[in-house]
Amino acid sequence: MAYYRQVGDVPRTRHTQHPNPRGGLYYEELMGEEGFSSDSSLLYHKAIPSAIADAAPWQVPEQTRTPNSPLIPRHLKLHDLFPAQEWKSADVVQSRRLVLGNEDVRISYVAAGAPSQLYRNGIGDECVYVESGRGRVETVFGTLEAGPGDYVLIPRATTHRWVPTGEEPLRAYAIEASSHIAPPKRYLSRYGQFLEHSPYCERDLRGPTEPLLAEGEMVDVLIKHRGPGPGGIAGTRYTYPTHPFDVVGWDGCLYPYVFNVEDFQPITGRVHQPPPVHQVFEGHNFVICNFVPRKVDYHPGAIPVPYYHSNVDSDEVMFYCGGDYSARKGSGIGQGSISLHPGGHSHGPQPGAYERSIGAEAFDELAVMVDTFRPLDLGEGGRAVDDGAYAWTWAGGSKNR
Repeated sequence: MAYYRQVGDVPRTRHTQHPNPRGGLYYEELMGEEGFSSDSSLLYHKAIPSAIADAAPWQVPEQTRTPNSPLIPRHLKLHDLFPAQEWKSADVVQSRRLVLGNEDVRISYVAAGAPSQLYRNGIGDECVYVESGRGRVETVFGTLEAGPGDYVLIPRATTHRWVPTGEEPLRAYAIEASSHIAPPKRYLSRYGQFLEHSPYCERDLRGPTEPLLAEGEMVDVLIKHRGPGPGGIAGTRYTYPTHPFDVVGWDGCLYPYVFNVEDFQPITGRVHQPPPVHQVFEGHNFVICNFVPRKVDYHPGAIPVPYYHSNVDSDEVMFYCGGDYSARKGSGIGQGSISLHPGGHSHGPQPGAYERSIGAEAFDELAVMVDTFRPLDLGEGGRAVDDGAYAWTWAGGSKNR
């Protein structure tokens, strides 16, 4: 994110002495991407940020994946993952359940009511969509408030924790990359400013506004990193002699931020527009799109729902998180559902939806889509809530030989 911010107390010139009130120095840390060749920020700590007092293995949430075989479209009912009151003791970090994943991206879901431990993802950036509920995201950069419809973008290796703040569960749809996640390059100038055709801009982004200073000794931080476990993922628990939230100030272009889906300005046309117009973020080998309430096609012969299509290079994952998704009526899909349409399978509206959409002037729908350019496997959470029937809905709702 090439949008510069400065928060708290920083020296006039980078890499120079920054005296503290006790007559010593604050400790400067560069947090940067791509080996000093991309976005970065400078953080000023009270204590040495490299100091650790202990390290031990941490068992990350189950990461086992199984192929989507036989190759079929699937309907996964995510709300069934956390029934009744189970969410009250769950937290956003250790209770998330893997739904789908490959080497480039992993999609998990959680309904949480308890604060998480301090955590950082050393594999890639995280984009967490808040379906419902509210929470506070406390980070080494400062605090972010998150609520329904918020995307929370957390750069790789950012120490943070999630604290639910409402009476209802904080329902979070976590997209974990093995890369960085950023706005699409076509929305940005060569210097990184959002262009006029972009469906959102810098003023829509909410970043930390003041330091978050915390006290404490022997503080644990959970770290997810590459390793020998399932999916090539392992975990370590660091113990720090002092609290890592000791940053008195920072500046730069790398930091966590929040973007609300209601601030996305939909791009519409005379005939049906393809999914790239709905794109909001991108990572290596995947994109994130959102389908928001909008006016639809105004050609006199338009068919507003999507045409049948076969994305031969990608798997399509749609998370239905609001409104009334016209193209899926009759499939059983509703709030909290995921549809997986794998590459090699032609898909489109359910029977009757094609004809029913004619004459529609607007759609009241909200969905987050992830398109991946390598096949997706099923995680343990996805296997647990597969309805087993979705693949046959275009043919009358039953499996026939």
